Amino acid sequence: MKVIMLGAPGAGKGTQAKQIAEKYSVPHISTGDIFRANIKNGTELGKKAKAYMDQGLLVPDELTCDLVVDRISQPDAANGYVLDGFPRTIPQAEALTRALASRGEKIDFAIDVEVPDENIISRMSGRRACLSCGATYHVEFNPPVKEGVCDVCGSQLVLRDDDKPETVQKRLDVYHAQTQPLIDYYKAAGVLRTVDGTQDIRKVFQDITEILG
Repeated sequence: MKVIMLGAPGAGKGTQAKQIAEKYSVPHISTGDIFRANIKNGTELGKKAKAYMDQGLLVPDELTCDLVVDRISQPDAANGYVLDGFPRTIPQAEALTRALASRGEKIDFAIDVEVPDENIISRMSGRRACLSCGATYHVEFNPPVKEGVCDVCGSQLVLRDDDKPETVQKRLDVYHAQTQPLIDYYKAAGVLRTVDGTQDIRKVFQDITEILG
């Protein structure tokens, strides 16, 4: 079972990807984790990726794809995997399709966790973080006992810059420009499935498992 998770930042696709990986006993693969592991282990691909990252540049599509293909070739991915955060662009998707085709494989499902922008903005701008101990809260879904104060250590809670509505909107604009075409790409390939990400997390997961069977 080879699954790609699609969805805007804050749509909850990472949470769902972890649960899918757990239920079906396949690895949850995120590009961030792959980069970190390869750089830490000093692999040839890791060194190449680090050279770009050290200059503040994006790692090129082909190299990112090579890293992903290297990861999905590991023994623990023999029965499938869940890709989270890759591909992000059409060139990455095409590179992945070619790499898989050369191995006689293809993606089985691309699952789009669909959440309207306004829901995501309200979700993310409601987050509050404790910079002292790292605890996180949500003013609506998981509020602290005392408003603005961390339950764990009593420090002041803050709205992080990357959770501010205007920052979230910018990230969503980038997502729509870059990743929306992917939805069309996988729809054309006949593997796209859409789930309503505004539902309760458990219901979203239930809908996904019905798709995966």
